[in-house]
Amino acid sequence: MQGGGGPDDNEDGGRWPLWLKPLLRESFFVQCKTHADSHKSECNMYCLDCMNGALCSLCLTHHKDHRAIQIRRSSYHDVIRVSEIQKVLDITGIQTYIINSARVVFLNERPQPRPSKGVTNNCEACERSLLDTFRFCSLGCKIAGTSKNFTHEPSKKKRVSTIASDSENSYSSGGGGSQGRNKRTRIQNFTPSTPPPTATNYRIAKRRKGTPHRSPMGGLMIEY
Repeated sequence: MQGGGGPDDNEDGGRWPLWLKPLLRESFFVQCKTHADSHKSECNMYCLDCMNGALCSLCLTHHKDHRAIQIRRSSYHDVIRVSEIQKVLDITGIQTYIINSARVVFLNERPQPRPSKGVTNNCEACERSLLDTFRFCSLGCKIAGTSKNFTHEPSKKKRVSTIASDSENSYSSGGGGSQGRNKRTRIQNFTPSTPPPTATNYRIAKRRKGTPHRSPMGGLMIEY
């Protein structure tokens, strides 16, 4: 399951329903193997009672009295309407979005290439930018972030900064010894130093152009 990992089925004293973990792991919007010949064979339904994989609309005839929910798509990511999921699950703290005039939540975390500028609130599990009133960006991240075994890992950018800082400290500290000094010397050798000023350089710098010549017609006087 995405969202930085998640709890086992019996973890947290059965805090989460048994169908939630299989739901987040399921692949939707694939062709139904049972009704492949039908134009309605896209699997975008899930039965919370049977938990037997993604279903198409034709499969629902065998789940008439069961709790079935519909999964939708937004920018190639699975979402579910708040009006459906809040009946069977507590989604407090998860950021909601309005898509096609309906409020939805994402099932799993979504990659974010770079953090948004000026954002002060991030998902507690994956660090995606959020509005100030929310803690998680998806159902999967809420499960991960509230799990007993969840440990927050710094983002890649922070890890790189930490590694660079550690390297600088190792070079500047006395414990680096001659090895650290040799590395600094090699790095400095790649950058040519500015040569000291000499009499020759000074004359070249002060050299001016020769006396400018006037145009051929500049000295002619025209008499009438």
